[in-house]
Amino acid sequence: MSPAARRRPFGVVTRGTTNPNRLRRVDNWIVASCADRLLAADDPLVVDLGYGATPVTAVELRARLAAGVRPDVRLVGLEIDAARVAAAAPAADPPGLTFARGGFELAGLRPVLVRAFNVLRQYDESEVAGAWHTMTAALAPGGVLVEGTCDELGRLASWLLIDAEGPRTLTLAAKLTTLGSPAELAERLPKALIHRNVPGEPVHALIRALDDAWQAAAPYATFGPRQRWLRAVAQLRETGWPVLDNPTRWRRGELTLPWPLP
Repeated sequence: MSPAARRRPFGVVTRGTTNPNRLRRVDNWIVASCADRLLAADDPLVVDLGYGATPVTAVELRARLAAGVRPDVRLVGLEIDAARVAAAAPAADPPGLTFARGGFELAGLRPVLVRAFNVLRQYDESEVAGAWHTMTAALAPGGVLVEGTCDELGRLASWLLIDAEGPRTLTLAAKLTTLGSPAELAERLPKALIHRNVPGEPVHALIRALDDAWQAAAPYATFGPRQRWLRAVAQLRETGWPVLDNPTRWRRGELTLPWPLP
């Protein structure tokens, strides 16, 4: 294969819908959970893959990483649609924030971290593993991919932390003040899991166990949804699920577990 062919963007154009602060939950998690990788990197390069019709979420991610991890972080927003790259140009602030055309091959870049959100949702499940492999193969040594999905306003979200060996953790996250039931998170599972939310699958058992714990924690609703969520996650851990992190992260409406799920 020629060098030109290798650089050809790999993937298809997404719908491109986005909103300000739509990815705030995953961004804050990245700042807390992936900072060590960026701090240790000689070149703290991050790729936001498939940022959409407007570059707002790429701008936000760069700002959050610069403020919360290191000010010299470099973020490149990649889009397979050349028109979107051109439209994003006025938001560029080089060298910290630039935009380019690229797909799963990451345009020849070697980032420490890739955020790919609401990108694989439109693909067939059979294509997911190949897309993961293409992206992780392009990472810098020790780099990671954060791949997931969320609703239009970012109130419900889930994502996988993936390295060269495959998925490492699964995180579910919700805006607790608008959460009716954890079962709502099933609609926003990553593409690799959304069709597996059926009896007999681990992710189905997880959603069911979390929802049961939420119902059992109903008396804590008197003290607000955050206290109810904290109690539900604690109960989930007490029943044997290998919940990671601690109440500092849980109180943000997060739940992270190691992969594969038991």
